[in-house]
Amino acid sequence: MDQSPAIDYRLLVDNLTTAILLVDSNLNIFYLNSSCEALFDISLLRAAGQPVMNLLHLPTDEFNTYEALQNTLSTGQPYTRREATINVNFKDIHVDYTASQLNAGKSYHPLLLIELNPIDRMLKISKEENLIQQHQVARQLVRGVAHEIKNPLAGIRGATQLLARSLNDSQYAEFTDIIINEVDRLRNLADTMLGSRQLPSYELVNIHEPLERVRSLIANQTKKKVKIIRDYDLSLPEVMADRDQLIQVMLNISVNAVQAMMENKEFFAEHQPELILRTRIQRLVTINGVIHRSVVRIDIEDNGPGVPEEIIESVFYPLVTARAKGTGLGLSIAQNIMHQHNGMIECQSVPGKTIFSLYIPWESNHVAK
Repeated sequence: MDQSPAIDYRLLVDNLTTAILLVDSNLNIFYLNSSCEALFDISLLRAAGQPVMNLLHLPTDEFNTYEALQNTLSTGQPYTRREATINVNFKDIHVDYTASQLNAGKSYHPLLLIELNPIDRMLKISKEENLIQQHQVARQLVRGVAHEIKNPLAGIRGATQLLARSLNDSQYAEFTDIIINEVDRLRNLADTMLGSRQLPSYELVNIHEPLERVRSLIANQTKKKVKIIRDYDLSLPEVMADRDQLIQVMLNISVNAVQAMMENKEFFAEHQPELILRTRIQRLVTINGVIHRSVVRIDIEDNGPGVPEEIIESVFYPLVTARAKGTGLGLSIAQNIMHQHNGMIECQSVPGKTIFSLYIPWESNHVAK
């Protein structure tokens, strides 16, 4: 009869994906497993004996972690925190964690067992799905409004033309021309809100071709007042995409960046406007609930004043803009085009650094969520 193998329980714990942290009765670190070492970017050799609050304490956190740990240690009452924020190497990481008492025997003081599960990826997926749903609802709403606007505009334009012919008087021609021109402007705006009905014409595209086209257009439009830096990874694979639509997306974002820099006179007086076009491979990216092993990432970065904090979360919604002369439709249309390519656009912005990142899958194989 085969005997059960002897199990090294430390080896078992070290192979868990859950981060395990053991704390002694003085709330000093006693042990952490491999997943915990990776989470906090610290080795057991360095961490042993350090106060656990060095890892779990955040000055801005209203929750009294130290008091909660002491209470669990003395009473044995476990507690759980959801979506807690810890700071590792100046980067915030979100985790769910549970602290419980662990009795090591009558002759030993009790230990605290802290189990941590990073949830950043799940939060990101949930946020992306929510944003996509809200974007689709907003797009449908805007398209419905645009349809309702176009119907009466055609009647107003026709009636004005008939009125102009009936009056046949030059002193009224100026007013009827104004009505017709404003109706045409509104009709063009409604067409923009509706977006293109033409399906993408997919072909294998080297993404540096549309990027170079955009770079050339921006350089000519700005008369080289904007410094354009190319940071390309020329080994990137081709992607299946509509070349013209990619140009539209890249040009829209680049023009927005240039206008934000050039229209801000204070910024323009103190800084040299700079636009960086960067291409890279990004590993393990989740887009619309699908994990892609590898995607092409295109960064369009500027050193302008940045996207206002109050609209950063809704910058891709229709009719959302921080510019006085903006329509708020360009980024919404760009995001819709990227969704048709099974990709997406993300925005990160602080004063002096704004990055719009375009993600385009290039591998047909993917892992379902």
